[in-house]
Amino acid sequence: MLEFFASDEFRTVVSAINTGCIRTLQLFFITLIGSLPLGLLICLGSMNRWAPLRRFQQKGKSRWYNAIMGFRPISAICRLVVWIVRGTPLVLQLIALFYVPGMIGWFNWPGGTSSRMVAACVTFIINYACYFSEIYRGGIQGVPVGQQEAGQVLGMTKGQIFRHVTLLQMVKRIVPPVSNEVITLVKDTSLARVISLQEIIFMGESFLKSNMGYSGLVWPLFFTAVYYLVFSGLVTLFLNWVEKKLAFFR
Repeated sequence: MLEFFASDEFRTVVSAINTGCIRTLQLFFITLIGSLPLGLLICLGSMNRWAPLRRFQQKGKSRWYNAIMGFRPISAICRLVVWIVRGTPLVLQLIALFYVPGMIGWFNWPGGTSSRMVAACVTFIINYACYFSEIYRGGIQGVPVGQQEAGQVLGMTKGQIFRHVTLLQMVKRIVPPVSNEVITLVKDTSLARVISLQEIIFMGESFLKSNMGYSGLVWPLFFTAVYYLVFSGLVTLFLNWVEKKLAFFR
């Protein structure tokens, strides 16, 4: 066993998987940095109450007429985007974003790993932002209305109420569901191999065919599970620490 860990085969495989691990970590952190704030913007857009024709609503008119006059375009667009993104597989979104623009003549992604990484990051950010937006919306709507009314009584503006009352309580409420999405993201990064991004699974699977003078090796693919378990464990410990830090809201 010790001879195997010291062999050139093991060192070569680990070196290749480490290269894929770096790309996986890059995709993971870039997705979080981009999707968390974008999800809040989408959430606020879906909850936007602006209706340009609302002043034309009348009590004596039909329900359909008042519904059309009360149409909220910003909210409708955001909800439509969320519905499409959440209703289609992430794999199809990756393929569509990377291949379709070139097929219809919009633009062609330049070759190389960097373009595949950019396409993967954009797709993951949009996808997870839509999921986070629904989590944010549930957290905001879960804050009792009475607390917002109390802020109005104290003379606070809507912005101050959102920052100092609603947002703080929302953060505490959304930590568990956001943690689940983050753990899922750790594993979903493996889907990027569908556009030939050389992440962990791609590098482990490459030894099944031919890579660095080796072929027909199955164990590197299963060995990648060790990386995911360690990565998921560290993320779980960090998220549990964050949840304990927010326990003062109870």
